[in-house]
Amino acid sequence: MLGGIGGLQGWQWMFLVEGLLASLVGIWALFYLDDKPADARWLPQAEKQALATTIKQENEVKLSHGPGLFSKTLSDPRVWLFVSIYVLIQMSVYGVVFYLPTQVSALLGKKVGFEVGLVTAIPWLCALAATFYLPRWADRRGTYASTASVTLAISGLGIAVSAGSTPVVALIALCFAAAGFIAVQPLFWTFPTGYLGGVAAAGGIAMINAIGALGGFIAPNVKAWADASFGSPDAGLYVLAGTTLIGAALILPLMRQQPAIVPLLP
Repeated sequence: MLGGIGGLQGWQWMFLVEGLLASLVGIWALFYLDDKPADARWLPQAEKQALATTIKQENEVKLSHGPGLFSKTLSDPRVWLFVSIYVLIQMSVYGVVFYLPTQVSALLGKKVGFEVGLVTAIPWLCALAATFYLPRWADRRGTYASTASVTLAISGLGIAVSAGSTPVVALIALCFAAAGFIAVQPLFWTFPTGYLGGVAAAGGIAMINAIGALGGFIAPNVKAWADASFGSPDAGLYVLAGTTLIGAALILPLMRQQPAIVPLLP
């Protein structure tokens, strides 16, 4: 719709608007969000003290079983398990995100445009709902690992079913796929934040996030390779579905881990 305005193409406007909004939210968050319970003006003193005590207890538990220094995280097997899982999650995210409009376009038999954009928004609406409800479900029951594993497995199956199905079935499958790989991310972060404490927390979480982001580079290349190698536009989706299911399987050992996080929701 904005293509040609100001001498910019439509895709350039998209990146400009998205980047500007993200920057504005970042500036707003810097001044709006409080650093710690003691700074929260909207909390009564008793609740500030209770939260501070809970956070202190959580950190003591983390330091008792996890690395306290960043240097030790580099040789910690559990941290590398977190890295592996997050790489696979990001592969499922970007492997589908990059090709979702094209896939919906092929399902509808129409060129990418306004109508395809509206249909493409449906899986993301499902992802929004899942991201709101699933973490709350897991938080109330303390079932972070099992919920995350099942959620990611459903996402992988959704990716697989979306390949080669009828338009209606494929769209429903994409809804499950998008809902799964977006909603699993807040669940995933309870694992490293519940395990890492002290100086190791900042460095370890940054390392997991940085290396995991490589999944966004790996996924499109893997999909392109699989499509070319097997001569099918669906081959890449099947491979990504497989890697997503591997990620779901890698979460299962974490079911034995009792996170130091204390559920706050009633």
